[in-house]
Amino acid sequence: MKPTAPLAVGAHSPLHHGSASRRTLLRGIAAAALAAPAAAVLAACGDDKPSTDPNAPVELSIFWWGGDARAKMTEQALALYTAKHPNVTFKKTWQANAGYYDKLATLTAGGNAPDIFQIDDGALSEYAERNQTLDLTKYADSAKLDKSKILPGLWQAGVVEGKAAGVPMGENTPGMIYDKGLLKTLGLPEPTTGMTWDALIAWAAQVTTKSGGKVFGTMDPSADYKALWVWLRQQGKQLYDGKKVGASVEDLTKWFDLWKGARDMKAAPPADVIHGANAGAVANQLVVTGKAATSFMWANQLPELQKATKSELGVVAYPGDPSGQWARAALYFSIYKGTKHADVAVDVLNFLVNDVEAGKILGTDRGLNANTDVRTAVASTLKDSAATAAQFETELAGKFGQPPAVPPKGHVKVRSLLITYAENVQYGKATSAAAADSFLKEANAALAG
Repeated sequence: MKPTAPLAVGAHSPLHHGSASRRTLLRGIAAAALAAPAAAVLAACGDDKPSTDPNAPVELSIFWWGGDARAKMTEQALALYTAKHPNVTFKKTWQANAGYYDKLATLTAGGNAPDIFQIDDGALSEYAERNQTLDLTKYADSAKLDKSKILPGLWQAGVVEGKAAGVPMGENTPGMIYDKGLLKTLGLPEPTTGMTWDALIAWAAQVTTKSGGKVFGTMDPSADYKALWVWLRQQGKQLYDGKKVGASVEDLTKWFDLWKGARDMKAAPPADVIHGANAGAVANQLVVTGKAATSFMWANQLPELQKATKSELGVVAYPGDPSGQWARAALYFSIYKGTKHADVAVDVLNFLVNDVEAGKILGTDRGLNANTDVRTAVASTLKDSAATAAQFETELAGKFGQPPAVPPKGHVKVRSLLITYAENVQYGKATSAAAADSFLKEANAALAG
């Protein structure tokens, strides 16, 4: 399935921000959960019983979101697997990020779930807690799925309620992407890892002034859950405390006020400009549209952002203590629990994450490879902005804090609510305190539901 629009590579949640998409996701998962037992019974009967012949033809369906580059890389890696295992072929489906989880939910509810599907931490708990992902624990314990070279923190990030729900394909961390070319023209210093949030805003005000107001100094990331999460960790808190928000109304008010102050001093742009970038699409990011000197993204998105602008870009950590950042499992592949070819599907995932040739094909599109040996081999092949992004994360790794637990069920709704209430403040529809109070109440209700 060809995407209708380019995807922002590394855009980790293809769910729409509106509640309709989440309802579709939940309906699809719930319907599939009810259908799964019957499907399992049918799969165990008659001609549906998998062959015991290891050389019998097997076709696996696999579904992922991504742009043209990701599609080409993934297809090449799968072709390499087929070259080594001629009896295994793939029914490949991919699309742009918009509507991906709607489609996956529809397929799952209709009994046509793909054997293997790409997923991120926004939906991993949703699918795993409803028993739609194959528990990979026994395969890892038997080494059929070799996790010996996968960083323990990344592997653990795919464990939901004690079950291994997905194989992490890469490691990523937030990155503040900035316009190096613009700063050279303006004669201003580049931002640095470790600068405080207040220092960033003061620096951004200089950018706005020096550019004559043509370019604002920084994107306002108050609606960005990544930025809020990093900022909270720097305050000794987490975005989540079990199945509730780990921040207080006072914390959230302070966060919203920080960025109101930045807008008031014109270090950050007005609401209409910010709104265009809040959805996360690369083409709309202010650092490539020329409307701001920074954008708050994932570090591995640097190459895709660089393609969208002629100006040279750079990347540093989000402001504040870099120990607020962590090695995040960028994307996972999960296996549908009702698959008829579990052993083969597991072997495919084992290949994609552990094979050096496959790793070189996949590059860093889904983040730095989760397998440390493969990561080293791939590093020597990287060039330009891809090499810059990889070097940035490699150097920052020594400063990472402990990774948080996988986001709880309801994370998708929380992200959507943060955008809603941050924009209410940006547009002057609510005070910081009122928005913080409403967000916290609705977010906790979503997590409890």
